[in-house]
Amino acid sequence: MKVLKFGGSSVASSENINKVISIVKESSFKNNVAVVVSALGGVTDLLLESGKLACEGNEDYKNSFKTIESRHIEVVRELIPVNNQSSVLGQIKLMLNKLENTLEGVFLINELSSKTSDKIVSFGELFSSYIIAEAMKSNGLDAVLKNSQELIVTDGNFSNAAVIFNKTNNNITSYFKHNKSKIVMLPGFVSKTENGEVSTLGRGGSDYTAAIIASAVDASILEIWTDVSGMYTANPKFVRQAFPIKSISYQEAMELSHFGAKVLYPPTIQPVLKKEIPICIKNTFDAKAEGTLITKVSSNTNPIKGISHIENMALVTLEGSGMVGIPGISKRLFGCLASNKINVSLITQASSEHSICFAISNNDGEKAEYAVNQEFSYEIEQNKIDPLIVEKDNAIIALVGDNMKSHQGISGKMFSTLGKNNVNIRAIAQGASEKNISAVISHKDIKKALNTLHSEFFENQTKQLNLFVVGVGNVGGKLLQQIKQQQQYLLDNLKLQVRVIALTNSKKMLFNEDGIDLESWSTQLPKGQDLDMNLFHKKVTDLNYRNSIFVDNTANESVSKLYASYLKESVAVVTCNKIACSSNYTNYLNLKQLAREYNAPFLFETNVGAGLPIIDTLKNLIASGDKVTKIQAVLSGSLNFVFNNFNSETSFADVVDEAGVQGYTEPDPRIDLSGVDVMRKILILARESGTRLELDDIKNNSFLPQASLDADSVPDFLETLKTEAEHFNKIQQSAESNNCRLKFVAEFDNGAANVGLQEIPSDHPFYNLDGSDNIVLFFTERYPVQPLIIKGAGAGADVTASGLFADIIRIGNN
Repeated sequence: MKVLKFGGSSVASSENINKVISIVKESSFKNNVAVVVSALGGVTDLLLESGKLACEGNEDYKNSFKTIESRHIEVVRELIPVNNQSSVLGQIKLMLNKLENTLEGVFLINELSSKTSDKIVSFGELFSSYIIAEAMKSNGLDAVLKNSQELIVTDGNFSNAAVIFNKTNNNITSYFKHNKSKIVMLPGFVSKTENGEVSTLGRGGSDYTAAIIASAVDASILEIWTDVSGMYTANPKFVRQAFPIKSISYQEAMELSHFGAKVLYPPTIQPVLKKEIPICIKNTFDAKAEGTLITKVSSNTNPIKGISHIENMALVTLEGSGMVGIPGISKRLFGCLASNKINVSLITQASSEHSICFAISNNDGEKAEYAVNQEFSYEIEQNKIDPLIVEKDNAIIALVGDNMKSHQGISGKMFSTLGKNNVNIRAIAQGASEKNISAVISHKDIKKALNTLHSEFFENQTKQLNLFVVGVGNVGGKLLQQIKQQQQYLLDNLKLQVRVIALTNSKKMLFNEDGIDLESWSTQLPKGQDLDMNLFHKKVTDLNYRNSIFVDNTANESVSKLYASYLKESVAVVTCNKIACSSNYTNYLNLKQLAREYNAPFLFETNVGAGLPIIDTLKNLIASGDKVTKIQAVLSGSLNFVFNNFNSETSFADVVDEAGVQGYTEPDPRIDLSGVDVMRKILILARESGTRLELDDIKNNSFLPQASLDADSVPDFLETLKTEAEHFNKIQQSAESNNCRLKFVAEFDNGAANVGLQEIPSDHPFYNLDGSDNIVLFFTERYPVQPLIIKGAGAGADVTASGLFADIIRIGNN
């Protein structure tokens, strides 16, 4: 014999019920079947709501009742043929009248006991089982309805009654021994006490009903039909990569169901465990899917079977010196909680006995605080024990697996993985059986923690990078193009999945939690929200994605001021914006410190030399113990382009204009021509070398005439380049007459730095620097005479974007 149980989602509508009937029909070809059903989806909540409203004297309970009434009448009319509808509707209306009378009584006396509540909510399963049984008969199936209340006997603990198994099993075996029908339909969840009063088995009790029946009749299998294809490696609502577990043991299933795997009610397993009756979790809406098979021993080789969690938990701590060495403290504490019906989900105690920490539901926080403080009022008054500390908005996350005990390092991997993603662990518990490793974390970190652990233990070590990109102009646009081009390569070769979650330009911002389509981002972005960088930051932190990276492609000071707030949320920062690292030294140090403290990389390779590995090389020199003594560099691709193309046949103004057209200068060319941009770059290199230096400490030997320096606007500045042409021509002619080339050079030597235009002779490494190339000479203790030279393209959107992309990949590989 097989026992099939169908949950509320499986019987939520007439369409779904027809699917159920098809599944039962197929199962009954070869087997006798017992079918246990829940109330129609959402009805139990409506029944509870109507009872609560009636108790409060709120006449809105009648609206809830009307909804319940119309739901069931509608289903009857859709499922039952017209010639049989009247008798079925008549029976349903008789039952509805009883429910209405009960609710009216609660409304009149404004009292709702657990006993009356059980009576009210039991109607859900009584309605559904009767309607479905009649629908099966109408479909020609050999079905009979048996009220579970006549079979399952419980104690008087209403709302969560305990089964009296000797009487229950006798009732079930006796009934099925004499039953002649192929299909027996039973309401789940409902039962009666020894005195014949209505009781229930607790929310989720329909699973339990099915397990009780299966155990009593020695069923060949218990099938739990729901709206998912089995128990998943993690909650698929949080972890998109989660997948059904093919095989799992009873113990593993109990652990997962206790820790939030809602497809199975935790007590379900107990009745079938001793008889080793297999349980199969199946999907009503995908009947051919394999599902999850629960047996004594699972065949899955992965020591971790699943990652589960419980939301909305409070972390509670009792501590004080008066607890040390005093017998009975734990007994009093947990006895007090038990007497107040407060369930404890996790317990941990320090070996010093100075504190006991445990986790309970958020809803029980105030009740626990009052009860425990009352219990230990004397010790609290004597300052031997502190008042109870209740910290809400936490969650429990758990790794579950039978074979974890035989695999070393699992807990270490779990905690290091969470730590790398800045998920703070508040408490830890692990039983001696090592079937479960549990940790208390902040509620806001649930999604990040689940995804991080799932990636570590169940996926092919594919690392997901979530990018939040600010600025999609020349550089930003090229970056998106490069990411789109390389996405598949990175996934196949580096196991990196790069997703762009958000984009902004100067007016709009666009978010897509599943990743923006890089084929059509330019048409999507104008339809986004108005840009608000504070709201942008809030959305990034609310999403709380693992491996989040804030990418700044702007030259905007206000954007650079946001870096600290992102780093504090463990969001990495990748930027070509030089303003932050060339701001005051205290801010620069603070950003570096925050990056270390919150394990959030702060990478700015493109601040100097665009895509050239200048800063990375410098960091490696310092990390290896070398010491920089001197730096000489041409660091402005813009100025190098200008002076490489400025000659006796071209005007300085025309060359600067062409540099702007080519994208080598900023929209405001004064930033480049004034030398400020180069000052920032040499400042950053000096700081990365270990020298404390401010921008004002750098000497700027400007080649611009005073009129250009005094210009109030960009047009005025560009006009001075024409009116002061003679000034620039003299500079060019002097270099030409000395067989030299003009280069804007930055120098750092013995703690001092300067920038300025220099005439470079033909035997100097800078002489043959063409186009917009950059060059850096590092003189160090290891390279005292022949410097370490880095040379290459140092300006342009493509190479700057590639430098940003390289920083993003560097984060992914670490």
